[in-house]
Amino acid sequence: MKRLIITGALVLTAVAAAGFVLTRAAPLDADRFDSIDGDASRGETVFIASGCASCHAAPDAEGDGKRVLAGGQRFDTDFGTFAAPNISPDREAGIGDWTVTEFASAVTRGVSPEGRHYFPAFPYTSYVHMTDQDVADLWAFWQTLPADATANAAHELAFPFNIRRAIGLWKQIYMPDGFVLSQPETPEVERGRYLVEALAHCGECHTARSALGGMQRSSWLEGADNPSGRGKIPSLVPDDLDWSATDIAYYLESGFTPEYDSAGGHMVAVIENFAQLPKSDRQAVAAYLKALP
Repeated sequence: MKRLIITGALVLTAVAAAGFVLTRAAPLDADRFDSIDGDASRGETVFIASGCASCHAAPDAEGDGKRVLAGGQRFDTDFGTFAAPNISPDREAGIGDWTVTEFASAVTRGVSPEGRHYFPAFPYTSYVHMTDQDVADLWAFWQTLPADATANAAHELAFPFNIRRAIGLWKQIYMPDGFVLSQPETPEVERGRYLVEALAHCGECHTARSALGGMQRSSWLEGADNPSGRGKIPSLVPDDLDWSATDIAYYLESGFTPEYDSAGGHMVAVIENFAQLPKSDRQAVAAYLKALP
């Protein structure tokens, strides 16, 4: 009996140790960005393409006010309600006292400066594909944004979805290790892949999710249920979207479909962002979507 108890204790200890390792937060190396200089002008393009203001501006912000990243918007999901935090350069309420590496760890790994997991309502499963140069450029642009002292609102999540440590195991399952379209045939398609799969994080809305909230990459961009419960987010794959590449690029600029309908819901903000990007970027997204299987 004693031997059985000791064996059981050893097994439980081993399981606990494995769980601790698998669920730990893994930030980037502190010196990763030491030799990378950020460019704020390029960072502005990354900021627009990534849609940072679409989620982190105040709920009623308009015009230049959308670059005051005070947070406060609320997002209802099956797991509870997430509140977008203040990510302005304010040193107390925002992220003004972070380093570029801490910023990169948050954006591409979902890890806070304190070593805690961020919930994947923050689309780091897409931003993980961002290049170090783009992250450095984005951080340089961040320094030009206005600070705001608005306090953060709390998430409203029920047990067990409020256990941050468990996100470490979730990441083991759902953090991608590569692009969905593994071999783009042209530089234009490659740029489109980077925009769709990384910066603009289109898959976060247009791809169905598992019961645990992870993107089902085997159904990439094939449409998904609307988290709000109203309707369905459409498929973007060629079998379901019969628009031409010109139609797609024009829609991303104007918000008008070939049927003379107009974008609604969250796509309004997406169109607003894409309309500010170079024409070549909208064409690249169209080329990528037409290149999908």
